[in-house]
Amino acid sequence: MRALVKAARQPGFVLREVPVPQLGPTDVLIRVEKAGVCGTDAHIYHWDAWAQARIHPPLVVGHEFMGRVAAVGTAVRSVAVGQRVSAEGHVPDLTCYLCRTGDAHICERVRIIGVDRDGAFAHYISVPEYNVWPLDAAIPDEVAAVFDPLGNAVHTVMAAGVSARSVVITGVGSIGLMAIPVARAAGASSVFAVDVNPAKLDLARRLGADDVFLATDGEYVERVLARNGGEGVDVLLEMSGSGAAIDAGLRMVRNGGRAALLGIPGDDVRLDLAERIIFKGLTVLGINGRKMFETWYQMQAMVKSGRIDVRPIITHVLPYSDFDRAFALMRSGEAAKIVLDFTGERDER
Repeated sequence: MRALVKAARQPGFVLREVPVPQLGPTDVLIRVEKAGVCGTDAHIYHWDAWAQARIHPPLVVGHEFMGRVAAVGTAVRSVAVGQRVSAEGHVPDLTCYLCRTGDAHICERVRIIGVDRDGAFAHYISVPEYNVWPLDAAIPDEVAAVFDPLGNAVHTVMAAGVSARSVVITGVGSIGLMAIPVARAAGASSVFAVDVNPAKLDLARRLGADDVFLATDGEYVERVLARNGGEGVDVLLEMSGSGAAIDAGLRMVRNGGRAALLGIPGDDVRLDLAERIIFKGLTVLGINGRKMFETWYQMQAMVKSGRIDVRPIITHVLPYSDFDRAFALMRSGEAAKIVLDFTGERDER
């Protein structure tokens, strides 16, 4: 089969022929049809400091996808050949304390597809039966391909408890953009968005943000405070990973408010802990991945009911062979969310 491979410890991917994954008794082989391009994939593509410390080439990359079941292991009972599916990208050990007490999404020995094991930028991927998510027929393919990041947005919003509360989102990349309609569907009273990219702020407004603010505007914190009686918003959803945005976001939250942090900083973050958190009495939540599988039920219900529509965020659908262009579009800021199409020429099973 053809796959996008991180072949060496250097920037870029290679499109090459690799063996179709072998199945264990509880594994499911999925024929990939659509796959979302993620910020994590960009880190690996550009070979930044995080990728250099985490990734061990050669590796098939990619972790957001949908497709159809091509084969199942001898012990698989809940999934059938031909079924349309997606899959949770975090593969937990299912035996540790966290897995056994409902927190498998933060399993200490988790292995992530496309990061710790071969991933979904390929014609086929093998995942454990436990990780497979059957898709409702009402979910469009491109939307199903980005359930992984949509789950990040849903998990962040639900953990923060935004109902009847004012919300500011710092960083409206694809997940930050997704968080806007999710927060609206969850009952937020107002939603504000902050970013450095004017085009993404325009999209944020179209998705339902009450107001948007350029992070390069030196007075945007004061403007957000002014929109909320000078006291600040109830909830911060931090999606950027920028140290400056984290600091500004915490300044914009009122005393006693909540901050849900999803963005991953590229380096150490300097923070006045006393002024930004302790004296303000904030509740700070670290958000990782998606609840397995509570979040999946929530997001499928939201999409199926029409409460949220993330299709405007998917700005490009490209053939998988156009992967270099996809990462160039991401780096330039021209794209919000890109989906790669793997339904072209392949070796059929």
